[in-house]
Amino acid sequence: MALPALAYPVPFRLERLGRGRLRLVNRSDETLTGVVFLLDGPGVMAARPAGSLRPGARAELRVLGDDLARATAVVVRWSRPNGEGYLWRISF
Repeated sequence: MALPALAYPVPFRLERLGRGRLRLVNRSDETLTGVVFLLDGPGVMAARPAGSLRPGARAELRVLGDDLARATAVVVRWSRPNGEGYLWRISF
């Protein structure tokens, strides 16, 4: 019988900079690829796809809109070096 896979911790440190501004820092020892930000809900997001983030690298984004905490979230998508893909939902 195979052992269950260990949990994979989210590799980002999230810094809330206020007024819809977020900074994500890659706190893992892996280079993450295909890093993109998706907006779920109303609002407008100013962000560039990060592409890849080396260990310690950061990406910033800003979401504008009314009452973001009620109806809006950001979804971060990335892949690890082994090709596994992940999603992380961030609420305001």
